[in-house]
Amino acid sequence: MNPLELRASLGLAGVYALRMLGMFLILPVFALYAQTLPGAHSHTAIGIALGAYGLTQAFLQLPLGMLSDRIGRKKVIYGGLLVFAAGSFIAAWAPNITWLTVGRVVQGAGAISAAVTALLADLTREENRTKAMAMIGMSIGTTFAASLVLGPLMAHYMGVDGIFTLTGVLTLAALVGVKYLIPDPAVSRFHSDAETNTQRLPAVLKHPQLLRLNFGIFALHAAQMSMFVVLPFTLIKHGLDKAHHWQVYLPVVIVGFLLMVPAIVYGEKKSKLKTVFVGAVTLMTAAQLGMALALDSFWMIVLWLTLYFIAFNILEASLPSLISKIAPADSKGTAMGVYNTAQSFGLFIGAAAGGWLYSHYGTGGAFGFAAALMLAWLTLAITMQPPQAVKSVMFHIGENWQGNAAQLSQRLAAQHGVKEAVVVIGERVAYLKVSQQDWDEAAVQQLILETN
Repeated sequence: MNPLELRASLGLAGVYALRMLGMFLILPVFALYAQTLPGAHSHTAIGIALGAYGLTQAFLQLPLGMLSDRIGRKKVIYGGLLVFAAGSFIAAWAPNITWLTVGRVVQGAGAISAAVTALLADLTREENRTKAMAMIGMSIGTTFAASLVLGPLMAHYMGVDGIFTLTGVLTLAALVGVKYLIPDPAVSRFHSDAETNTQRLPAVLKHPQLLRLNFGIFALHAAQMSMFVVLPFTLIKHGLDKAHHWQVYLPVVIVGFLLMVPAIVYGEKKSKLKTVFVGAVTLMTAAQLGMALALDSFWMIVLWLTLYFIAFNILEASLPSLISKIAPADSKGTAMGVYNTAQSFGLFIGAAAGGWLYSHYGTGGAFGFAAALMLAWLTLAITMQPPQAVKSVMFHIGENWQGNAAQLSQRLAAQHGVKEAVVVIGERVAYLKVSQQDWDEAAVQQLILETN
C-alpha cells in the first residue's frame, strides 16, 4: 500500500470501529440498564429497545450506499455520523424505555457502512482492496471482543447513559477525522466488489447457496441478541454482580479467538472450509441447546459460553469468505449488501423475539428459539455445496482501452487456474476468481498489460 491507501484504510477502519464500539459496548449491560427505566414492564420492551437499531439499519444501509454514488461518499458519511451521534445523545438522556428505543432507532438510521466501504474502494487500488477491507473486518472483530470486557467495567464507573454520551462524543470526533484525515478521492466510481448493484440483486436473491449463508448470518445474530437479553440476568441469578461480568467474558472471548485462527487457516489451506463451517454450526447448536436445557450452575454458563464464542468467532470469520467464493465474480458487493441486511434484520428480530420468549417462557424459551434457528441452519449448512478453493483478485483496465470486454473476459478465463473472469469496462476493472493453489498470474498480468 502507498501512504495514501494506508492512511485511508486505517482511518476508515477507525471510523467503522468507533461506530461499532458504540453498538457493542452496551451489548452486555443494556438489558440490566433498560430494566431500571420507567415503562420497562416486560423483557419484550427491553428486547425491542436493544434490537431497534438493527431494524432501521436494515432498511437504510443499502439505500444510503446508493445515495453515496449520487451525492458523494463523505456527504453520506457526515450525515450518518451526525444521525448516529444524535441517537446516542437521545439514548443517554432517555427518561424512559420509549425514548431509549427512539434513541436506538435513530442510531440505526446512521447506517454508513456501505458508504464507508465505497469510499475505501475509491481510495485504494484494486490489488490492495482486499487488504483494506480486511483492516475493517479486523477492527470490527477486535472492537466486539474488547467491548464485551470493557462494557461492564465502563457501566460500573460511568453508567450506561455515560457510555451512550461517550459514544456520541467519539462519533463527533470521528466526523472531524473523516473531514481532515481521510483523503478526498480523485475519482469516485461504482465498484462491484464493494457496492450493491440493483441490476444484480434478483440473481443474488435467488442464488440457493448465497441464501443459505444469508439465513446463517441472520440466525447467528438473532441468536446473539436473544442471548444478551437473557444472559446478564442469568449471571446475576448465579451470584455474579454486574460489575464483574467482564470476568466471564474475558476468558471465553480469548479462548474463542485463539481457537478460531487455526480452524480458519486449516479450512482455507486444506480446502476444508465446508468441514470447518459445518463443525462450527454444530458446535453453536450444541451451545444453544446447552443453554436452553442446562444452565443450572455458574460453571455450566462458562462452559456453554466458551463453546459459543469458539463457534461464533469461526463463523464470523468464515461467512464473508464463503460469500466471496460463492458469489459471481462481478456481484460480490451486491452479495455482501444482502448479507449485511440479513444480519441487521437478525439483530432486531432476535432481540425482540428473545425478550418476548423470556417474558413468557423464561430462559429455556429464549435459548430454545436460538437452538431452533441453529438446527435449521445446520440442516442448510450440511446440504450446501462445498465452495471452490478460489480467491478473488482484481486488475485495473487502462482508462483509454476501447477493446471488446467480452473477448478479454474469455481470454482471461482461459488462463491456467482462472475459474471465472468478468471485465466491467464501466469500472475499468477485471474481476477474477482464481485457484488458491496454482494459477498463471504472469499470463494474466501480461494480458492486462496489453490493455494499458
